[in-house]
Amino acid sequence: MTRWNRPLLALSGIMTVLTVVAFVGLFVDDRIVTGAPVWLKVFKFAVSFAIYGVSIAWTLTVLPRRGRAMERAAVVIAAAAAIEVGIITFQAMRGRMSHFNQATLFDAVLWQTMGATVMVLWFAQLFITVAATRRPIPDRTAAQGIRLGLAVSLLGMLVAVPMTLPFQSVSDAITGAHSVGVADGGPGLPLIGWSVDGGDLRIGHFAGLHALQVLPLLAWALTRLDGLGVRLGETTRVRLLGVAGAAYAAFTLGLMWQALRGQPLLRPDAVTLAALGALVAGTVAAAVIVILKGRRAVPGAEAGAAVRVHSLS
Repeated sequence: MTRWNRPLLALSGIMTVLTVVAFVGLFVDDRIVTGAPVWLKVFKFAVSFAIYGVSIAWTLTVLPRRGRAMERAAVVIAAAAAIEVGIITFQAMRGRMSHFNQATLFDAVLWQTMGATVMVLWFAQLFITVAATRRPIPDRTAAQGIRLGLAVSLLGMLVAVPMTLPFQSVSDAITGAHSVGVADGGPGLPLIGWSVDGGDLRIGHFAGLHALQVLPLLAWALTRLDGLGVRLGETTRVRLLGVAGAAYAAFTLGLMWQALRGQPLLRPDAVTLAALGALVAGTVAAAVIVILKGRRAVPGAEAGAAVRVHSLS
């Protein structure tokens, strides 16, 4: 364990305070922007970046010899996130849209600045992901969970790109949208606001981003199975995480595919259900194969060890 990155911890602290401020704003400010309370987006982004900052900071504590370049990448992430949420908060105070807003030159500059900072953040995390892959981490299970979590969360960020593509533009003033097949601001799920009438690209984006927490937690859970008498072996745990990472990435892309077809999350058609069923079946089958292969390998390894001990005696 090494020291925690202070800029990232500071980011999480600021975002935690902003979460409280935005939560209060939900009750004291009745303004509506794009069909939602004006402070709701601030609240969601503050919560998200509070968790994100701690997650990246924890990841850095596990990496040996992270060096100045990694520290600088973390500073870049913290600065980019602060700019992103700062613009969202500023626009909320003005009662204006932050995303996709090109109604005025000033709004357009703010929106383009947000796009640039997100790109910078993505490349900074990519640098950390590559570094985490190249650096040896003693615990192979933890290493696999961390590396896959970083990689799939990068995919989760890319899933948001279709929101900004030309086919999502409503007018010259609004260049992009969260929803597909319906206008933004329509009926949505409580609190999160995901469309219940059309596709919503935020769903895959959300799922992919949180691989950063889910896959390392899965790695931790697999290591704790030894204490419950379920002995998988390190190689088996690493392979299971590989299966989980591939399934998670496929699930993220599947959510984007569903949204791009203008289909609400809770009303999947037969094609979507078939794809989901195939993914679940394939994941379960791969996991079973990995476990069975691991169990067959263990007796052989134990027998080999017994032969070596006998020969030495």
